[in-house]
Amino acid sequence: MKDEDKVHDYWQSYSDLMAALLLMFALLIVIMIYKYAGIAAELSLQKAKVDDLIGVRARIIDQLFKEFSNSDMTLSIDPQTGAISFSEGVFFDKDKFELKEEGKRYLNEFIPRYLSILMDPRFKKYISQIIVEGHTDDTGDYMYNLELSQKRAFEVVRYILQSNIKGIDSKTKADLMSYITANGRSYSQLIIENGKVNRQKSRRVEFKFRLKEEEMIMEMQKILGKGSVK
Repeated sequence: MKDEDKVHDYWQSYSDLMAALLLMFALLIVIMIYKYAGIAAELSLQKAKVDDLIGVRARIIDQLFKEFSNSDMTLSIDPQTGAISFSEGVFFDKDKFELKEEGKRYLNEFIPRYLSILMDPRFKKYISQIIVEGHTDDTGDYMYNLELSQKRAFEVVRYILQSNIKGIDSKTKADLMSYITANGRSYSQLIIENGKVNRQKSRRVEFKFRLKEEEMIMEMQKILGKGSVK
C-alpha cells in the first residue's frame, strides 16, 4: 500500500469517527430537549393544579364570609385559611369538656350552614378533611391541656354526629364520617398579640378544612413561587 493511501485511510477513519461523535451529540441534544420539554409540561400541569386549588380555597372562604358575616354568633374567620374560631367560653366552662347548652345552640345553628358550603358539590370533591381542633392557653401542664383539648374537640364531633341537628340527616352524618376528625392541640398554637400570649383568645375551638393534595400544593408553591413557569 502506498503511503498516500495510508494517509487517505487515516483521514477517512478520522472523519467517520467525528461523524459518529456528532451523531451521538445530536441524539443527546434531542433526548435532552424531549426530557426538559416533558419536565416543563409536567410543571405547567402541576402549576395549573396549584392555581385551581388556590382558587377553590378562595371561593370557599368567600362563601364562608358571605354566610357568617352578619351572624349573631361570636366567631372569627381567618381570611387566609378559612379556619373558623369560637372562643372557649361558647362551648365549655373552665377546665371542663362537657358541652354547655349555649354551645349546643351554636352548633345547631352553625353546623348546617357550614356543611352546606363545604359539602356543596362545587367544593366537596376537593375536600380531604374537616378538622375540629381544641386549643388551650399555656396555664398548667402541657399533657393535661392536651387531654383537655382533645376531649373538647371530641365532644364537639360527638354532638355533631350523634345529636338531632336540624338539617343534618343520617345520610349527611354517614357521609361526614369520611371527612371529620377531632384533634387536641394543647397550647401548641397560642395566640400572640403585641409580643404577649392572649390567653383568652388562645382558649378556643376551631373548624378547619383541608384540601386534597394540599401537602403537594405547598411544596409546589415553594417551587413555583418565583413564577419560573409561565
